[in-house]
Amino acid sequence: MGIKKKGRSTQELMGIQNFTRYGLATSRGELLFFLVSPTNISVLSHTNIEIKIRHLMMVLSAIPDIEITCTDSCECFDDNQAYLQGRLHEERNPQVRHLLEQDMDMLDRAQAEMATARQFLFISRCKGMKSEQVFQAVNRIEKVISEQGFEVRRMRKSDIKRFLAIYFDSSMNGDQLPDTDGGQFFEVYYDEPED
Repeated sequence: MGIKKKGRSTQELMGIQNFTRYGLATSRGELLFFLVSPTNISVLSHTNIEIKIRHLMMVLSAIPDIEITCTDSCECFDDNQAYLQGRLHEERNPQVRHLLEQDMDMLDRAQAEMATARQFLFISRCKGMKSEQVFQAVNRIEKVISEQGFEVRRMRKSDIKRFLAIYFDSSMNGDQLPDTDGGQFFEVYYDEPED
């Protein structure tokens, strides 16, 4: 009979090691996260859109290895809506059906209000750098992005935790999650040294 292999945690599968002073340590280097505020291009002229594109090209030229991701800045309600839809089809009580319909309407309104709530993250990977080199890279990257007219700020630990929680569909309150999964359920007691 074979021995069952121990399952790997999501953290291990992703190669996440721990939070650092400037970002997130992974098995493939430290990740630095920058939150760039979106620009509503629907109100810009064609010329201004071209200028924004040129500015983005300048950022990409100055930092060619930067990664860009666009995500929802809030939780997605698709699973909740699918659940309510299924319940609505099964439910025979008209009063309960009415409540389910109200819940679906509320989720539709909430989703519509947040549909344009996107966040753009610029992510840089630092490999084999000492702390002072990472600090210099953080400042240089933030300066390059800012100089091209983008509103940018380096993401702090709580921002990164919230992003990861939303990205992995875990919780809207990711910034409040413990650093170590399950860590909130343990209390460490230290024995008093005996004389």
